[in-house]
Amino acid sequence: MNATVIDEALDTLAANRLRWARLPLPTKIFILNDVRRRVGDVASDWVRASADAKHIPIDSPHVGEEWTSGPYAVASAAAAFAQTLRRIEAGEPVLSGISTRVLPNGRAAVRVFPTTLEDRVLLSGHTADVWMQPGVTEEEIERRAASFYRQPEPRGAVAVVLGAGNIAAIPALDVLTELFVHGSTVALKFNPVNAYLGPFFEHLFGTLIQGGFVRLVYGDADTGAYLTRHPGVDRIHVTGATRTHDAIVYGTGEDAAVRKAADDPVITASITSELGGVGPTIVVGGRWSEADLKHQAEHLVTQKLHNHGFNCVACQVLVLPAEWDQADDLLDAVRAVVPKLAWRGAYYPGVEDRHRAALTDHPDAEILTDGDSPVTLITSLDPAVQDEACFTTEFFGAVLGVVRLPGADPAEYLDNAVSFANERLAGNLGVNLIVHPATAAQHAEALARAIDSLRYGTVAVNSWVGVAFAMTRATWGGFPGSPRNDIGSGNGIVHNALMLEGVERTVVRGPFAPFPRTLRQRVLHVEPLPPYYVTNPNAAIIGRLASERAVTGSFAPVPALLIAALRA
Repeated sequence: MNATVIDEALDTLAANRLRWARLPLPTKIFILNDVRRRVGDVASDWVRASADAKHIPIDSPHVGEEWTSGPYAVASAAAAFAQTLRRIEAGEPVLSGISTRVLPNGRAAVRVFPTTLEDRVLLSGHTADVWMQPGVTEEEIERRAASFYRQPEPRGAVAVVLGAGNIAAIPALDVLTELFVHGSTVALKFNPVNAYLGPFFEHLFGTLIQGGFVRLVYGDADTGAYLTRHPGVDRIHVTGATRTHDAIVYGTGEDAAVRKAADDPVITASITSELGGVGPTIVVGGRWSEADLKHQAEHLVTQKLHNHGFNCVACQVLVLPAEWDQADDLLDAVRAVVPKLAWRGAYYPGVEDRHRAALTDHPDAEILTDGDSPVTLITSLDPAVQDEACFTTEFFGAVLGVVRLPGADPAEYLDNAVSFANERLAGNLGVNLIVHPATAAQHAEALARAIDSLRYGTVAVNSWVGVAFAMTRATWGGFPGSPRNDIGSGNGIVHNALMLEGVERTVVRGPFAPFPRTLRQRVLHVEPLPPYYVTNPNAAIIGRLASERAVTGSFAPVPALLIAALRA
C-alpha cells in the first residue's frame, strides 16, 4: 500500500468534487456517451481477459456471461443514465414514457422493464416493477426522483467504492451510481481477484480520470481499510460479504464485537452496501409436463451455476413442497442437466475450503460433476435444524441444498415457504418463485400474499433475480430497514438509472414456459431458451451482439440477435 499515492488521489477528488457536482448536464451526458463508446473499444479484449481469468475456454457458450455481465451491462447503464439526464436537461419528467400505478396492495409501483427494443428481444415476456415503500404515493414518485439534480447549489462528495471480485460490471456500475445519482467523485478500489480489469477501466473511465473525477486504486485489505478510514472520504459503498462490511464499520481488533453490539463505528463516512446472502428458490407444486420439468431444471441449474455459483444471488437453497409428487422428478431432471454443461473452472479463492465444509457437514451429498470444479447437491436438509450452515452461510460456489416444507395445498405451503425464507435464511437480497400458470391462477391470492410478504430487495417470479441486475432501470440492493449492526444484505440501492427514491423492492416476472414453445418443438424439436441460461448454446453470440447494440445504439445487430435468440 502506498499511502502517499492514495492521499494524492483523494486530494484530487476532493479538489474536483464541487466542479463535478455542478458540471453542466450536457457535459455529463457527453461523458456518459463517451463511457459507452469506450466500452466498445475494449469489449472484446475485456471479455477475453475475463474468460481467461475464470478458466472459461474462449469458444465456450459460457463466454456469453462475460459479455452480458461486463460490456453489455456497463454500456446499457451508461445509455440509461444519459437518457434520464437528457430528460432533466429538457425540463421533462424523469418518468416520461414510464408507467406508474397503484398495486392492489396499495403500493405505488413503476414499470421499469421493458422500455427498449432490446429489452423485448433479449427477455421476451419479462416485466419488472419497482415497488415504492409504504406511504410513498404515486404522485410523489416523480417529485422525489433525481433529488441530487434538484439541489440549487450541490456540494458534492468524495466516495470510495470497494469493488466486487466476481462480476466484472459491478464495480463500474457502482461507480456510475455514485457519480450520476449521488453526484460524488469516486475512488474505485479493485478487489484483487479481478484487478486484471484495471487497464480496461482505465480506458472506459479515461475522460473522468483526466478530469479528476475518478481514481482507480489497487491493493489488499490494508489498502481498503486506509481508504475507508481516511478523513477525506464522505461516502463508502461496498459489495462483498457481511463480515467485510462489519470489518469496515467496526474494525477487526479485539473490541470489534463490542463496537458492533453498541453500534459504535470506527468510520466517519456514511456507508451503503450490497452483501449477498443465502439465496432461496421456492418451487410451488402443480401438474408439470416433461417439457416443464426439463426447462425448469435448466432454469434452476442456471440460478445455481451462472458464473459457477460465484454470485451473491446464486440459488443456494431449493425449497420444494413435501407433498408434491413431482419433486423427485424435478431433482432427477437437475441431475441430468448438470453433467451436460460445458466445462469451466472454479476460479474464486477459497472455494475448495467452502466446498469441503459443506461435504463435512453432509457426507451423503451428491457430487454431480468430476474434476476440479465439482457441483454438489445436498438433498437431506432438515428445516428444523437451527444451526444448518446451508441456511446461515453463503457458500459462494457450486453447492445446492434442498429442503422440503409441508403444506396441505399450495396456499398453505407458500405461507410456510415465505416464513422459512424470511426467518431462517441469512440475507435478504433476492428470492425466486417458480409456479405453473394454472397453479398461479388457482391460488392467485396466496401468490400475491407471498410476493407481498417476502422481505427481499428483489423478488423474481418464473425468472431469476440475477436478471434484474442487468435491468439498469431496476433497483438493486437488500430489503430496506436492516440496522447497521445487523445489516443483512446491506442498505441502499445501486443501478437505478431513473434515480428513484423511497424504493422497497424490484419485482421481476417471466414466462413459466418460453415463447414460442409449441412452434419450436413442433418444427425444430428443440426448446427455446432465455439468453441467460447456462444451457443456451448461443449465449456467447447473443451476448456479443447485445453488447454491440448497447454500445452503438444501432439497429444493425438486431436481426442477427433475434435469429440467435430464436435458434437457442
